[in-house]
Amino acid sequence: MKYPFFIICLLTLATSVCGQKHYQLTSPEGKLNVSVSVTDRLSFSVTHEGQVILKPSSISMELDNGTIWGTGAQFRKAKTTTVNREIATHFYKKNKITDHYNELTLDFKDFSVVFRAYNEGMAYRFISTGHKDIVVKNEEAAFRFDKDYQAYIPYVKGKFNTIEEQYFNSFENEYTYTALSKMDENKLAFLPLVLSLERGKKVCLAESDLESYPGMFLANRDGSAALKASFAPCPVATAQGGHNQLQQLVTSRQPYIAKAKAKSRFPWRIVIVSTQDKALADNDMVYKLAAPARITDLSWIKPGKVAWEWWNHWGLSNVDFEAGVNQQTYKAYIDFASKNGIEYVILDEGWAVNLKADLFQVVPEINLKQLVAYAKSKNVDIILWAGYYAFDRDMERVCKQYSEMGIKGFKIDFMDRDDQQMVDFHYRAAATAAKYKLLVDFHGTYKPTGINRTYPNVINFEAVHGLEQMKWTGTELDQVTYDVTMPFIRMVAGPVDYTQGAMRNATKRTHRGINDEPMSQGTRCRQLAEYVVFESPLNMLCDSPTNYEQEQECTDFISAIPTVWDETIALDGEIGKYISIARQKAGIWYVGAMTNWNARSLELDLSFLQEGNYTAEIYRDGANASRIASDYKKENITIPSDRKLTVAMAQGGGFAMKIYKK
Repeated sequence: MKYPFFIICLLTLATSVCGQKHYQLTSPEGKLNVSVSVTDRLSFSVTHEGQVILKPSSISMELDNGTIWGTGAQFRKAKTTTVNREIATHFYKKNKITDHYNELTLDFKDFSVVFRAYNEGMAYRFISTGHKDIVVKNEEAAFRFDKDYQAYIPYVKGKFNTIEEQYFNSFENEYTYTALSKMDENKLAFLPLVLSLERGKKVCLAESDLESYPGMFLANRDGSAALKASFAPCPVATAQGGHNQLQQLVTSRQPYIAKAKAKSRFPWRIVIVSTQDKALADNDMVYKLAAPARITDLSWIKPGKVAWEWWNHWGLSNVDFEAGVNQQTYKAYIDFASKNGIEYVILDEGWAVNLKADLFQVVPEINLKQLVAYAKSKNVDIILWAGYYAFDRDMERVCKQYSEMGIKGFKIDFMDRDDQQMVDFHYRAAATAAKYKLLVDFHGTYKPTGINRTYPNVINFEAVHGLEQMKWTGTELDQVTYDVTMPFIRMVAGPVDYTQGAMRNATKRTHRGINDEPMSQGTRCRQLAEYVVFESPLNMLCDSPTNYEQEQECTDFISAIPTVWDETIALDGEIGKYISIARQKAGIWYVGAMTNWNARSLELDLSFLQEGNYTAEIYRDGANASRIASDYKKENITIPSDRKLTVAMAQGGGFAMKIYKK
């Protein structure tokens, strides 16, 4: 049932008892309800189709002067509005999204709290309305559930003695599926985080528009059915160190989490509710809650694919030179990229002198000007890897000099923090790079929170347990199950630089971690499907030109797949079991599907195709792919008139398809 705006207004009129005020905010379709209580403490609760999603959960912001926004605050007024518009996206999984919500704004002395109810979830944020800068000592964000639900917990990875130590991490993780009450009280988890509720519903907790403020972690330290926020305090001092002296390690912290300017808008806290798992794989809330683009000219931003050398360890063979960090090797990668219509080649770690944290000291084996000129002659562009501190210490000069040289972007790595200082770095890096028309691919970073909308030159993010893990782990790691879990959780936040494309493929039994000749877990077709399933505007080809040239049929398919899309449809899926997604660009549809370690048949519903006859180029697991993971078969078929297609996938398998209209 749809509620007209005048009814929404009535629903949000306060009921007042002894000075307490209560407001109801309903989603446009009327299924989701947010109840807000303004008493001595500010709290909210959420129901969906009458089912309790969140019990009353307190929210507040504590300032260093003792004021607490949300406790005993001086209430002034409430107002409501409805918005229904389309947002034109940039370099995204669809070219436009619907932004339809009902909004309630509660004004207090010096601050406001804004609540929004969408059909797919709700969000709230604090806004400073006073005229003075403030210092935020802490923020209370609690998510209280009515039962001890199971959750997919992305714990901070590593061994730590204290909570403080966990604020320094790479934001790469597997998921622990456990009851809320069984969570490790000594561990932090980062966002997004998904819970399994009754009636098949899922709740995803996320955040958006994180700017000049620390990212939100979650913890459960009392064994209850609640999650509470934790934030890294502001650094007082940092010291150079970490990976190859390219990081800044926090040595002391302030007793507060953020300094904020007057009129600051704080991050959106998001509660997504889905009745089907597949809806999580195609959710837009983080993107549409982010600040709009601050770049007016986007014509120079070019998404695409990258021939990448680090994963395959400069793995060329049948050449007459020693492959490594040198001119001949990179010219070979450029030649490969040019031959296969690949837009970029990246020079990963090694082109700058090690342990110097100085991007102006280039190793003698590399002549960047010559490489840029050679690449340009082949219609290929160059991206450079940069350690965080090396980039930050002289950001303006680095961007200016390399932009003038013809470099098209930087892959910036090893930040490994999301305190206010580090979040500020991400925005400074994005803005400075945009000034000089440079792309940015953030690695060693926290999850996306919408900066890719605000600065569309931020073209991708790591913050994922990607294929690099295959280089140093064996059968103890279950990457295959992760691959069909992550799209429903991490990818809710935004794109992933997972770095797929392995041509050496292994089964659960045969996989080994080998640095010089790495392999993937799962089948060849799984690697092809990941180019469709994973959202990735700047997409790596992780294997070597030698291996791709020996597998030209797969290389041709990969190189033709777009990296940004006009339309995305999540066809089917269940977290941790399987997923199938369809994406369209310029009238051509691609479909990708993956399963866990269970062989599986899926019926794909292709009813999204318009009238007419269609043919498809399909890549399916071979008859022996459960034993020989590289076994696959390519076929050309006619799409059935009933638009139903059954596909079979091997253990750890996948399926990929390109659909043309006849």
